Amino acid sequence: MTTYSRGSVVLVEFVFSDQSGRKLRPALVISTDPYHRSRREVVVAAITSNATRQLFGDHPIEDWQAAGLLRPSVVTGIVRTIARSAIQRRLGTMAAADLTDFGVLLRRTLGL
Repeated sequence: MTTYSRGSVVLVEFVFSDQSGRKLRPALVISTDPYHRSRREVVVAAITSNATRQLFGDHPIEDWQAAGLLRPSVVTGIVRTIARSAIQRRLGTMAAADLTDFGVLLRRTLGL
């Protein structure tokens, strides 16, 4: 079983929003350990290597190497709840500063 917690960067099988296919992509786990203990799902934010992309809710990852990513990347405001079984493996851990900065953007995106 893959171990992960809030801040883990994982490789997940994403289903396209139009249900036309699937693709392995990195994602940031944003749900908490208490959530994981009570549910079979995980809440993640998608990560893209399109580092020139800057849409509302997106955060460029400063320490992308520590996160286990192969190139400069952006954690996006695209949030999904996925089954734990969709997680293929853990890649790394998001640096605390990046996780905090993304949390601020996520709250702003969701109006919290």
